[in-house]
Amino acid sequence: MTQTATAQVGVVGLAVMGRNLARNFASHDYTVALFNRTQARTDDLMAAHGEEGSFVPATTMEEFVASLERPRRIIIMVQAGTGTDATIDSLVQFLEEGDIVVDGGNAHYQDTRRREAALREKGLLFVGAGISGGEEGALKGPSIMPGGSKEAYAALGPLLENISAKYEGEPCCAYMGPDGAGHFVKMVHNGIEYADMQFIAEAYDVLRAAGLDTHQISAAFREWNTGDLDSFLIEITSEVLDQVDAKTGKPLVDVIADAAGQKGTGRWTVQIALELGVPVNTIAESVFARSASGHAELRKAAQEHLTGPDRSIDTDTKQLVDDVRQALWASKVVAYAQGLDQMSTASKQYGWDIDVAEVAKIWRAGCIIRARLLERIRSEYAAGNLPTLLAAPSVASGLGQAQDGWRRVVAGAATAGVPVPGFAAALGYYDTVRAERLPAALIQGLRDFFGAHTYRRIDGEGSFHTEWSGDRSETAVS
Repeated sequence: MTQTATAQVGVVGLAVMGRNLARNFASHDYTVALFNRTQARTDDLMAAHGEEGSFVPATTMEEFVASLERPRRIIIMVQAGTGTDATIDSLVQFLEEGDIVVDGGNAHYQDTRRREAALREKGLLFVGAGISGGEEGALKGPSIMPGGSKEAYAALGPLLENISAKYEGEPCCAYMGPDGAGHFVKMVHNGIEYADMQFIAEAYDVLRAAGLDTHQISAAFREWNTGDLDSFLIEITSEVLDQVDAKTGKPLVDVIADAAGQKGTGRWTVQIALELGVPVNTIAESVFARSASGHAELRKAAQEHLTGPDRSIDTDTKQLVDDVRQALWASKVVAYAQGLDQMSTASKQYGWDIDVAEVAKIWRAGCIIRARLLERIRSEYAAGNLPTLLAAPSVASGLGQAQDGWRRVVAGAATAGVPVPGFAAALGYYDTVRAERLPAALIQGLRDFFGAHTYRRIDGEGSFHTEWSGDRSETAVS
């Protein structure tokens, strides 16, 4: 029996994210084709949620493809890497020219570029779409960052915009640029997310060292969430800190193992920043902090052999809480600035023409790093080209006002032996980029001494070398 093409969109891969995305489409009155390699997941979705909308479950990939209207719009929600390639390989034999394949997972942008080029040769359109918001976002409205051809977005975009989160009525979905642009933007989003959570953890640690209990710290975060720090992560921090463990009666955060996991996107952000030559030290420190937290043997040895202050911070509590608030906001701004700089650099290198204001616009709701700050970022970038977010007038002014408290937190934590690698890295970057002259001049002199790597002068053009092992004369090097 021939399958009738009735579905406007299809979802392959029905684990939690794919399942919720399919339900989201159905709740917006789309007929959704379903396929999962393991039939039980398709059956489970239909049994639990089949009455929520119009679904067309399939038992084979061929049946799934046949149920879709042309051009077929197929969203793959499977494990990144070889799983995605295998799924694409099983799909393409049934597809026709102009059909659209969307990878909605956290793929490496270079894999997306490779897949887009390969499918283009077959006459197929490939879209790498970053999707942020977790399980709830997938169901109720995520922030979506699609990259691929404009032709693909013309057919796919209206559906994605319809199911995306909305900020004051505007969809949190927009075309990011060709080939790997969408997945690159999502990777940077996740890198900023890593830094944001590290700053939050450091703020908590500093306040705990000053003697505040978890409920007091929760109250501080709840208050901060009414001001410039208003964000999803600040909001849920107050809830996590207020949670009491049913088994022990202790704050839940006190019985959770202090070893943070990671899935790779933060690490990719740092690796690719190194390749692009873009400093993202705040994001790097957040990745390294997670790595250190899970390095049990290293930490055990250090605890046995290393000494230091007792982590006690004795200061005016009200002032410290406000200082930590300022350190948290300022550090967050630096992390955003570094991530956006990385995005802009990649955009120039690959010809993506990413609109930073548009990125900030679609991050205002739905995604994990949604925050009040993003409207300011959108507004500042929309007003004109910025060499860095830190140069935006309102941002520079805010950092100037926050820096005294920021410095007190970093200095006080260092004196007490409380690690704040994120706060310190962000402050170090702030002072580095604003400095009129850096000690890099000495580094260049040293490099020339041991490796004849040459240096440039401030009073002339060209490169120079000093005969360090000879008469110390200087020669111009062409």
